[in-house]
Amino acid sequence: MLGLVIAVMAASVGSAAFAAEGFRFALIDGGEISLDDRRGKPVLVVNTASLCGFVGQLDGLQAFHDKFGAEGALVHAVPSDDFNQELAAEASVKEHCALAFDPTLPMTEITSVRGQSAHPFHAWVKAETGFLPGWNFHKVLITPDGTLVGTCGSGRRPESAAIAGQTEAIPE
Repeated sequence: MLGLVIAVMAASVGSAAFAAEGFRFALIDGGEISLDDRRGKPVLVVNTASLCGFVGQLDGLQAFHDKFGAEGALVHAVPSDDFNQELAAEASVKEHCALAFDPTLPMTEITSVRGQSAHPFHAWVKAETGFLPGWNFHKVLITPDGTLVGTCGSGRRPESAAIAGQTEAIPE
């Protein structure tokens, strides 16, 4: 059984189902990824920034991806400069992350997560729950059926018991 329900997160948000049109993100390596393609598997979406003090969490996100990715879970890193801590270009982000962390998890192009230019996924999360990332490395959890069950802030590490430690709470 693979699942990612996080009791602390679920209690804070309630639940909201994916919008019918789905959400697509442009990938830093080219191409795109659709969250609709991940239906049936849990998804953890995290807004990241290369120059943020929480950037060390990329190691935890990668470990989470390594542990659960083969079973279908998706960790989705979304570099954002909304808090002025991201490098200026995708090539710089990709190079910095490759040298410092060597991630293989999906990483998008630099994407806004707040305000008028927020990606439709993040605008949907805000509309459904009122949640707005207050800083880098905020996490949004989507269950296998496409339900948004929770969010948590920068301080909650991906390898924490509240995230990785609850991997059997939602059956596939």
